Amino acid sequence: MSKSILTVLKDNASLITAALTERLSDQDERYPVLAQAMRYSACRGGKRIRPTLTLEVCRMLGGRDEDALPLACAIEMIHTYSLIHDDLPGMDNDTERRGEPTNHVVFGEANAILAGDGLLTLAFETAVDGALPAERKVEAVRLLSAMAGPRGMVGGQVIDLIGDRERLDEETLTRMERMKTGCLIRCAALLGVIAAGYSVESDDPTDRARTEAICRYAESVGLAFQIEDDILDEGEEESKTTFLTFLTVPEARARVEELTEDAIASLNGFENTEILIALAEFLAGREK
Repeated sequence: MSKSILTVLKDNASLITAALTERLSDQDERYPVLAQAMRYSACRGGKRIRPTLTLEVCRMLGGRDEDALPLACAIEMIHTYSLIHDDLPGMDNDTERRGEPTNHVVFGEANAILAGDGLLTLAFETAVDGALPAERKVEAVRLLSAMAGPRGMVGGQVIDLIGDRERLDEETLTRMERMKTGCLIRCAALLGVIAAGYSVESDDPTDRARTEAICRYAESVGLAFQIEDDILDEGEEESKTTFLTFLTVPEARARVEELTEDAIASLNGFENTEILIALAEFLAGREK
């Protein structure tokens, strides 16, 4: 691989941020605060891991950036909306994200709610931009809806709120993380398959094998990502159920390594896997 994974992430982040900024540049002069609040959270900071997955899976499969970019922006819009809403007083009540005031601190709670709503709905409009065939766009919208909804990210967030009041068992914690965090990561990777022109809903054996392999990669990376987060946050929220409730730090690190190996193994049979392998290894070895 000619580029380091940090350079790849930086280049992809610049590409995504530019596309999001252009998409969110229009504003109605009668209520500019909405576009300002949407841009405030969507166009600043972050490594853009989810849209990078969309871009890199598409590239691995021989697809074009111009076909992946609308879907990459859509997944990042949904991710950003979830962060805005997570930070609200009625949820996690956070006043700072990435070293900056959270959206509701700057724009007020009502405008933050609407900014999140705006990003969520704009994501679906964005997903159907571009030159992909109509059937691939339909698959993308169906996938985004399922992964972001009650059987995915939103359902996982509900379990997380339950965990604020009572201790979760390990099975429920794992299910929560696979829904809250893992579903969007899996969605991002599968959007890369769609962007490359392939179906993720087909029963054709070749299509099904491709989809299953990418799902295994994303699911392993997603769970490793969350366990690594819990390791990095050790001791910060002692009352909250995390993987360190059930595992020692060495056991958790071993689990991250195992999941990363599983992710890399799932790419056997594909070509041009260097970046996705490097991404899995990078996410497993992050530092706070």
